[in-house]
Amino acid sequence: MSRVRARFSRWMQTRRIKGLTPGPYDVAIQRDLRVPMDDGVELLADLITPVGPVGDALPTIVIRGPYGRRGPVAGWARALAREGFPVLFQSCRGTWGSGGVFTPQVDEQRDGIATHRWVRQQPWFTGKVATFGPSYMGFTQWAVAGKLQREDPVNAPDALCLVVTMPDFGPITWDNGTFALRNALGWTQMMDRMIRRDMLPLALAMIRPDPKLGRAFGVLPLRDGDTVATGHQVDWYQDWVAHDQLTDDYWTQQSHTASVPDVTAPIYMITGWYDIFLPAQLRNHAQLTAAGRPPRLTVGPWGHVSKGMDAPAIGETTAFLKEHFAGAPATRVAPVRAYRTGAEVWHDLQTWPPSGVTAQSLFLSGSGRLDAAQPSDETTTYVYDPEHPTPSVGGPSLLPDSGPVDNAEHEKRADVVVFRGDPLTAPATIAGEPVAHIRFRSSQPSADVFVRICDVHPDGRSMTVCDGIQRVETSPDFQDVEVALWPTFHEFAPGHRISVQISSGAHPRYARNPGSPDTATTHRATQEIAHDGSRIDLPVLP
Repeated sequence: MSRVRARFSRWMQTRRIKGLTPGPYDVAIQRDLRVPMDDGVELLADLITPVGPVGDALPTIVIRGPYGRRGPVAGWARALAREGFPVLFQSCRGTWGSGGVFTPQVDEQRDGIATHRWVRQQPWFTGKVATFGPSYMGFTQWAVAGKLQREDPVNAPDALCLVVTMPDFGPITWDNGTFALRNALGWTQMMDRMIRRDMLPLALAMIRPDPKLGRAFGVLPLRDGDTVATGHQVDWYQDWVAHDQLTDDYWTQQSHTASVPDVTAPIYMITGWYDIFLPAQLRNHAQLTAAGRPPRLTVGPWGHVSKGMDAPAIGETTAFLKEHFAGAPATRVAPVRAYRTGAEVWHDLQTWPPSGVTAQSLFLSGSGRLDAAQPSDETTTYVYDPEHPTPSVGGPSLLPDSGPVDNAEHEKRADVVVFRGDPLTAPATIAGEPVAHIRFRSSQPSADVFVRICDVHPDGRSMTVCDGIQRVETSPDFQDVEVALWPTFHEFAPGHRISVQISSGAHPRYARNPGSPDTATTHRATQEIAHDGSRIDLPVLP
């Protein structure tokens, strides 16, 4: 590589990954290596290597994903190579020149295992393997790690670096019984265009709302949404809609959650409070902690595609791997580093959730109050109309708009019920997963209960903290509905108020509930909340 080209490449990295100083090495790239799978299909991969002597202490990094080898993650791969790591960046089956047909999740275990065995036979292999990558590229890591550790430990990865990811796509597709429409259909349209190399619509969708996708969000039954979004049926989307039970073999055979505790290699995790996979990633952290192997964990003020996460993901991955494999000095004073929103400060913690957290219950009163006193026998009623569904306002998303938003106008809607506490006289911090217990009934046989906590500022802004949803098969009587909310680490400042809103939808983030098993016909529903026993349990940090 010429000096001019090397300097330009280094300058481009500083532009694309803000806050990251490029490593000392120039890089060389071998394009389109052919990696044979067990069934004879060949997958394409790029090998990105540092130029010059680097020694043999650092591992070879394997990245496997379906999004191409020229996009933003390619910049991450080059950044790692600049730090001295050889990086093999492979396109999954059926994507970006790799042979076969892409079927999400299904082939990643067998293809990943074949790739790991192939890597260890190559002349450029350094003797150890680390895996890296965000989102689907984290799923491909989980797909192989536990199985290889149990059945073929010689070929198991020696470290995992997991960025905004999870080992099971079932719970993110059917979130507590509700179909995650925006993410599932939006991702399907994106992947369909990538596979067909339909690049202009793909590029335009990155900068403006896609009208086809907007129309598809309104389609019932759900199984017709892919045709509106893409012009044809997409097999995996049809499977997702058809398999609405996570105990179905379709989902269990793709899940690698059970094998998480089998992984003995050191693990680094980074995620954000507004990431779509956050609850699962923290549960994986808990699984490994319970097994006596707590991973290194960073949780920041990010969503799924937040650019502000790029630099820490690369920088902390580099430090983590160099500590484990090259004896570099430790860069962390504690295994957990978490950002406390509201206070806008970082904390070094020994555990997640932090030690000392206690449960505090706040009850929902018919007068719209939220306080520690249990209310009398009152009810609140609202109407949910799936023909005019309660819209989603912010919340975790695949889109760049994840993060806190102002709910003040949204809370004026007749189909949103709000309960607010008194202004706080001292700061209050919640750290963990709040749980709502709602005494609920509906005039229809099926309903959704959506609960959100907001931080109400003195100027009237009602800013999102966290939320959750639960689908309910109802009965004529009130029933206790438990809604687990997103994990959070948030401080409410003095003068602010804790607020809880309840509704029966957040469309198109979640598909609207039509009210009955007939998903092509909608039914207005009268929803009732009984306040005797309705509460939210907050994990409070003293």
